[in-house]
Amino acid sequence: MELYEIAPSGNCHKIRLFLSLLKIPYQSVQVDVASLQQKSESFLKMNPFGQLPVLKDEETVVWDSQAILIYLARQYAAPSWMPMDAAGLSRVMEWLSTAANEVARGPSTLRVHYKFGRAIALEDALQATATVLPILEQHLIIEEWLAAEHITIADIAVYPYIALAPEGKIDLAPYPSICRWLGRIQALPNYIGMPGMWQKPAE
Repeated sequence: MELYEIAPSGNCHKIRLFLSLLKIPYQSVQVDVASLQQKSESFLKMNPFGQLPVLKDEETVVWDSQAILIYLARQYAAPSWMPMDAAGLSRVMEWLSTAANEVARGPSTLRVHYKFGRAIALEDALQATATVLPILEQHLIIEEWLAAEHITIADIAVYPYIALAPEGKIDLAPYPSICRWLGRIQALPNYIGMPGMWQKPAE
C-alpha cells in the first residue's frame, strides 16, 4: 500500500492517522509539490484533479481524503468505524461533508493563510469558522463522538483541521467540549499527531 502525500497537509494526516489506528503498514510517497509533481502526467492518471492524498492499494487507486477513509473502513476496519445501517451511515456522511465543506472553508483556509501566506477571502473564512465551531461545540456538549456512541471515520475526517486551528490563529479555549474531544482522539492507542496541533494543557 502506498500513500501519496505531503507532510504539512491535514487531509493527508487524517489518512496517516487512520492507517496508524488500524495498524496497517504502508509506504509514504512524498510528492514534490514545489515542482508540480502532482500535476505531472503520471500523477494525473491516479487523480485527474492533481490533488493529495492518493492511496494506491495494489490495483486499487483512491483519491480524496474522505473517499480514502471510506475505502479503508470498508476494506480493513471493524464495521463500527462506518456503520452501514441507513441512519448510522447518513450521520457519518453528514460529518464527512462538513469536513469537506465548512471545516475546509473555515479553519483549514485560515491555516493556509496564516501559516503559508496564501491569499484568501478572509472574511468568508472567518465567517465559516464562526459558524462551524459553535455547531461542533454544541454537538460535543451532548455527545462524546460525532456520528455514533463510539469513534467513527467521521471523527477522523473532522479532526485534523480542528486540531490545527491554532495555526490559523483560532483560539480553541472558548470551546471546551471540542478540546475534550480532541483529547479523546489523542489518547487513542497508536495515535499519531503532527506539528502545530492543539495539545491538552499540562495539569
